[in-house]
Amino acid sequence: MQTRIYKVDPEKPSDDVIEECIEILKRGGLVVFPTETVYGLGAYTFNPKAVLKIFEVKRRPPTNPLIVHISELEQLNEIVAEIPDVVFELAEKFWPGPLTLVLKKNPKVPDVVTAKLDTVAVRMPAHPVALKLARIPIVAPSANIAGKPSPTTAEHVIKDLYGKVDAIIDAGETPYGVESTIIDLTKKPPVLIRPGALPVEKIGEILGSIKIQTKTPFYQHYTPNTSLLVIETEDYSNFEEYARKFESVVRDLAKDKNVAIIVSKELAEKISVNAKVILLGSRKDMYELCRNLFKSLRRLDELNVDLGVIEGFEEKGLGLTLMDRIRNASNFKILKV
Repeated sequence: MQTRIYKVDPEKPSDDVIEECIEILKRGGLVVFPTETVYGLGAYTFNPKAVLKIFEVKRRPPTNPLIVHISELEQLNEIVAEIPDVVFELAEKFWPGPLTLVLKKNPKVPDVVTAKLDTVAVRMPAHPVALKLARIPIVAPSANIAGKPSPTTAEHVIKDLYGKVDAIIDAGETPYGVESTIIDLTKKPPVLIRPGALPVEKIGEILGSIKIQTKTPFYQHYTPNTSLLVIETEDYSNFEEYARKFESVVRDLAKDKNVAIIVSKELAEKISVNAKVILLGSRKDMYELCRNLFKSLRRLDELNVDLGVIEGFEEKGLGLTLMDRIRNASNFKILKV
């Protein structure tokens, strides 16, 4: 397959490009496009054969449901069977934005979209390209091979999917760099299915109590080819002590292995080890840490080391999101210090 690549202004994407890509989607093709979270692999929601291609291209289990992207609240009527009042409250505050809501599905939505569940996940993305494209409802998981780090640039997509999709819209790096937060509103209290770019505490200001789902992954997520170890601690407030223990572990590992570390600027300044360093950003800016995580995991594979070691973070705010992705990326290879 010949993949077309369209380079566009992220703020003012070409209407001609958008129209061409909508036509591709209507014909049953696959289009990769940027959202404010990561790049998505899109198909027209109401074309089951096109949706099935997503699972084939990504090598994603068909038991894993997809998220429907819309651009107007009116489109919810096509996607869901009933709209609770709280949806409008959440939409007013957080849409367009990185919040996905799980609701009872409209029977018109193909079973392949929802893995035959009676619920459907839906969101309104905050990226100008995604919003214009979602004039028709689009299902779109992350545009990568299943299990590997999600793509935050078109270059990542090209490496994974070139020749397997009809078109890629390149609008530069995505702003958040991690996927949307998913809340299941069909449960009482609502359940956090996946922490994401919108901190759950902010959603809780509207919903009140939110149950945090204990996650048991069905298959590996976000995993680099390089073996990855995460070093955690119970008390990140004593950062000096954590840095000392982190340094000690890495020094021992580096005696007989070629090691790379993925760390914050603050930790990098406090330790001295025989290892290649990938900087995530500052602990003072959790958005920066999240934005840089997936590209740091891809960078790890480029270094051809024996082992990667990654810093841990306190699980509050976006720290919950960051640790969800880090633990999955490490295949839950965790060392507590």
